[in-house]
Amino acid sequence: LSVSLSLCVSCQAVLDKSEVGTLNSISHNPPQESKSFAANIFKGQITTAQVFPFPSVLNEEQDQFLRELVGPVAKFFEEVNDPAKNDSLEKVEDHTMQGLKEMGAFGLQVPAELGGLGLCNTQYARLVEIVGSHDLGVGITLGAHQSIGFKGILLFGNPAQKEKYLPKLATGENLAAFCLTEPASGSDAASIKTTAVQSECGEYFTMNGGKIWISNGGLAEIFTVFAKTPMKDPKTGEMKDKITAFVVERSFGGVTHGPPEKKMGIKASNTAEVYFENVRVPADCVLGEVGGGFKVAMNILNNGRFGMAAALSGTMRASLAQAVDWAANRTQFGSKIHTYGAIQEKLARMTMLHYVTESMAYMISGNMDSGASEFQIEAAISKIFASEAAWTVTDECIQIMGGMGFMKDSGVERVMRDLRIFRIFEGTNDILRLFVALNGFQVTSGIKLSIVGRLRKKIIILEITIGLGLPTSSLRMSLFSVAQWLSRCWSNSVCVWFADEQFVLTRVADAAIDLYAMGVVLSRASRSLSQGLPSAQHEKMLCETWCVEAHDRITQDLRLLSSSQSKQLFKNLRAISAAVVENGGVVSPHPLGF
Repeated sequence: LSVSLSLCVSCQAVLDKSEVGTLNSISHNPPQESKSFAANIFKGQITTAQVFPFPSVLNEEQDQFLRELVGPVAKFFEEVNDPAKNDSLEKVEDHTMQGLKEMGAFGLQVPAELGGLGLCNTQYARLVEIVGSHDLGVGITLGAHQSIGFKGILLFGNPAQKEKYLPKLATGENLAAFCLTEPASGSDAASIKTTAVQSECGEYFTMNGGKIWISNGGLAEIFTVFAKTPMKDPKTGEMKDKITAFVVERSFGGVTHGPPEKKMGIKASNTAEVYFENVRVPADCVLGEVGGGFKVAMNILNNGRFGMAAALSGTMRASLAQAVDWAANRTQFGSKIHTYGAIQEKLARMTMLHYVTESMAYMISGNMDSGASEFQIEAAISKIFASEAAWTVTDECIQIMGGMGFMKDSGVERVMRDLRIFRIFEGTNDILRLFVALNGFQVTSGIKLSIVGRLRKKIIILEITIGLGLPTSSLRMSLFSVAQWLSRCWSNSVCVWFADEQFVLTRVADAAIDLYAMGVVLSRASRSLSQGLPSAQHEKMLCETWCVEAHDRITQDLRLLSSSQSKQLFKNLRAISAAVVENGGVVSPHPLGF
C-alpha cells in the first residue's frame, strides 16, 4: 500500500527548476524516446507496448503461490481484524499486529533469502487490494512500513545495508517510517530544513531537525530520512545544500517522537512528529550517493504509487458490494430501489469507476514486473484517479443507503473518513496534475506541427491491436482532439505560457488522465473478449460507456482551452481569489445588510 501521512511525493510534483528545468527550454532540448503510453500521448504518438495487450505477468509458480496466500489473508481480515475496534482504539490491536507479522505481511516484497515473501508487484497488488477492502488504517501501517518506509533500502541499499536491515524489517520485529515532510515543507519538499553535516573525518554525519505527520513515527525503529547536506560545487567551488537520504536507527540516540496525532481518519495508523537532535549517523548509512536524495525519494514514491490504486480498488469493491446489497433488499414505494433509474445510474457509474481503477492498478504493476522503467506519469495518474474515484464510490454508497449509510454501525462513514487523506498525501492531487502535464510537455521537446500527421499513421495500428469489435472511435477522436490542440499550441508558441498557467495545466492533465483510462479499459475489455470470458460483454459495455463519456469530457476541456474566452475566465478566477484573500474571506455583503 503506497501511502504515508508524510505529504512526501509533492517534491516530485513541484518539479524543482534545478532538477527538471522550465518549459521555456523545451524547444531547445532534443526529444527523448519513451515507451510510456501516457508520455507519448503528448507527442502525438501511439506506443502500445505498455498497454496492449493487457499484461499477464505471473508464471505458474507465482500464480499458485498467490492463490495460496489470498485465502488466508482474506480470512484473517474477515475473522481476526476488527476495523471498528482499531478505529475506536486509535491503534491496530496487538493481536492483529502479531497475526500480520506471523503471516509475513511486513515483508511482502523483501527477497526470500532475506526473510521476506519475495512477491512481485502484481502479487503485492492483489494482497494490498484485500487489505484495502477491509481496513485502510491497517493498510497505512503496512504501507508506510514497506511501500515507502524501507523501500529505499530495497531500491538503493548496498548488500551490507540490505543484509543488516531487511531481515528484521521483513518479520516486523522492526518497523520503518519515511521522513520527508516538515512544518514549512509540504508540497515544496526541496525547502526542507533538517540538516546532516559530515564530520571532518568523514565517518559520520550530525543530523538536526524535525519531521511532521510521519506514519509509524511513534512505532518505527528504522527511518528513511531526507536532510540537506552542504556540498562543494566541483565547478564553482561554492558550498551548496543538496538533499541526501539516510537510514537512521532510533538506537543511534537523539531520535524522539511526539504524541500520536488526532486525525479525521486512518486513526488506527500511528502518526507522529519525529525529532533528530545531534544524531550521529554513520557515513555507511547514506542511501545512494551523498547529494542524491532527491532521486532516491522520487524512485521510492514512483515505485510505490501503484499500490494505492490496488488498495483503493479493494475499498471500492467492498463499498459497491454494500451498496448493491442494500439496493437489492431495500423496498420503497412498493419496489426494490435497484429498479429505479436514479439508483441504477449510481450503481453503473460506481462500477465503471471501480473497473477503471482496478485496470490501472494491474496495468502498471504488470508493466513494472515486465521491466518497464518509465511509468511515473501513469503511476501519478493512477493515484489521482483512484483516490477521487474511491471517494465518489463510497459517497454514493452512503447516498444509496440513505440514513443507514450515515450511521456508524454501517462502517461506511469510517471508510469515508479514512479515504479523505488519499487525495492529500503522496503528493496532493492538485500538485500531481501539474506533474502529469509538465512531464508530458517535457517529453514533447522538438515536436512541432507534425503531431497530427504522425498520430494519423499510428491510430490504425492501435485499432488493429485492440480489434475484436470494440469500437475505438471515442479514443481515436479524443487523441486527435488532443493532438490538434497541442499542434495549435506549438504553432502559436504558447508553451512558455504553460509554465505559469496552472488553470491550463490542470485541464490538460485531466485530458491525459481520461485518455490513459480509455486505453487501459480498452485493453482489459479486449483481453476478456479474446478469451471469451463470461463477463466479456459486460466489460464491453463498461468500456464503451466510459470511453464515450471520457471523450465528451476531453472535448469540453480542450474547447475551453481553445476558446478566446478562456484567458478572461482564468483572469476572473484569479481576481476573485485575490479579492477574497485580500478581504480575509467573503467580499460580498450579507443579503440582510448586517
